[in-house]
Amino acid sequence: AREAWGDAGFATGGTRESGLDPERVGVSLGAILGDASVLVGGDRKLRDKGPRGVSPLTTPMTVPSQAASQISLDLHITGEARTVTSACASGTEAIGEAIDRIRYGRVDVALAGGAEAVVTPAIMASFAAMRALSDLGLEDGATPSRPFAKDRAGFVNAEGAGLLVLEAEEHARARGARIYCEAAGWGLSADAHHMAAPDPSGSGVALALRRAVRDAGGHVVDVVHVNAHATATVEGDLAEAGALRAVLGQGGGAGGGVPVTALKGHLGHLQGAAGGVEAVAAVLTLHNGVVPPTVGCTELDEEIALDVVTGEPRALPGNGDLVLSNSFGFGGHNAVLALRRVA
Repeated sequence: AREAWGDAGFATGGTRESGLDPERVGVSLGAILGDASVLVGGDRKLRDKGPRGVSPLTTPMTVPSQAASQISLDLHITGEARTVTSACASGTEAIGEAIDRIRYGRVDVALAGGAEAVVTPAIMASFAAMRALSDLGLEDGATPSRPFAKDRAGFVNAEGAGLLVLEAEEHARARGARIYCEAAGWGLSADAHHMAAPDPSGSGVALALRRAVRDAGGHVVDVVHVNAHATATVEGDLAEAGALRAVLGQGGGAGGGVPVTALKGHLGHLQGAAGGVEAVAAVLTLHNGVVPPTVGCTELDEEIALDVVTGEPRALPGNGDLVLSNSFGFGGHNAVLALRRVA
């Protein structure tokens, strides 16, 4: 949050030092569990030392809302501090909620994204029991997280955070802010299919994609790039690919469709923070005009049938202006962010 705040040209310390009304600034953060290690540590201290060994901060530091709270405390943001919990779609949905809060005039500036710290033994064991984690090793020097690849075998759990500073256009231009792109719109849907597995038809994902484009006031022909959710699970990647083909059309080679990339080969799966970090990458893709390649996808699964960027970066096509960033979560949560290039 501090990095994003400083990059936006605001002063170290927060709203008052930046000459902002703290009541016109908000925080919108996505998280599934927050810092799971705090809860695990509290349980361990209870067993080892008894009730008096448990810190009184265990409960307040465990709730998912604490991440948004810590940002508001650190930067003295009093407008609002919301938390969105929608599984792995949390970060993207939190950004979408912030877009609406600015649109509707509730705040002028919002820090939005996701944060997660869930790499603990019990959670890792749970994902392993679901057979969701990759069982590939590092022996061949390649990442075991291989989105869209023929040999993909599941995701690699990760931790981190990624935030954007969103700002009303007139507010940003009045202060001469550097503008990376326009947060143009977003879309939500629910699969209503299964508590963990994606709907293989991809119909829910397709609905969220269409809603994001429509909310941005655009058309599918305006889409020049997709930052895919693509966790490297067999079923999830196929469902997302099918939805992208249904909405954007077929395409399986360079020049044959909208270029798609997936970053979980680089980063692993950051759970509720994935949408925040991947939104940062999508913003920079628009700003720099360069599409990053998908690490780990040495041989594309033929059933994916998308123009997946691999090997080397590729220049962003110039014949449209929308980039989509996808996030989908257990339980059928689908969220898509639409970003527009600005001159």
